[in-house]
Amino acid sequence: MEAAHGPTAGEYIGHHLTHWQNKPMNGVIDFSVYNLDSILWAVILGIVGSFFLWKAARSATSGVPGRFQAAVEILVEMVDSQARGIISSAQSRKLVAPMALSVFVWIFLMNAMDLLPVDLLPEIWELVFDAAGLDPHHAYIRVVPTADLSTTLGLSMSVLLVCVAYNIKMKGVGGWVHELFTAPFGNHPVLWPINFLMQMIEFAAKTVSHGMRLFGNMYAGELVFMLIALMGGAAAMSLSGILLPIGQILAGTVWAIFHILIITLQAFIFMMLTLVYVGQAHDHH
Repeated sequence: MEAAHGPTAGEYIGHHLTHWQNKPMNGVIDFSVYNLDSILWAVILGIVGSFFLWKAARSATSGVPGRFQAAVEILVEMVDSQARGIISSAQSRKLVAPMALSVFVWIFLMNAMDLLPVDLLPEIWELVFDAAGLDPHHAYIRVVPTADLSTTLGLSMSVLLVCVAYNIKMKGVGGWVHELFTAPFGNHPVLWPINFLMQMIEFAAKTVSHGMRLFGNMYAGELVFMLIALMGGAAAMSLSGILLPIGQILAGTVWAIFHILIITLQAFIFMMLTLVYVGQAHDHH
């Protein structure tokens, strides 16, 4: 009879990279399958971010602000100054600036889930499965929504729709269609197909790169945390592994501190690109 053993490194990482889905995938691409964990945490964190912004607005005073109000005011002023430098229309900024602020806060919170201990929420999820009489080995859950490509591409697609809406609003349907066929190479009929193809490539490239940049950075960060977590497992299986727990603590601490910069920078970059793309929709060619 074989002795029970824990998961290998590959099985451990594979389990942590498996999504909680509404049903098994039928093939490599199946648009009827949803990553329920990404949706769950994105909605929860969106509500949390909205609550804190609402609380800051509700409790704002004209006197000496508290620390929380001061932090939110600094953030609002930063986003507003960026919007003023990119969006020429003051009327558009009334909507675009709050949208950019919401994007920054929401993505920052989703990115920050990567700072939680790798096994904390998955272990709690397994206990929930076990208490419900289900097999805890099939309790898959991922807690960083921005490490899911479907989430980041969904965000970038939303930005694309906003850009299309502002193209139509600022230029009219006829003006935007005219621009699609006459920019960037000119109004000659021979160039119309080339112009239209270039415009479609530009929209697709901006949307894909917008989502892929955020996904790639957060997915890589998630993998690094998993590899650091495996150092503790290796120490538990090794008599001479006394240095591995120390290395795990040091590596985890250093990477977590560095990752604070990454999660903030990626939220800022996504917000800035959102402002830039919406600003480009205001430009006439």
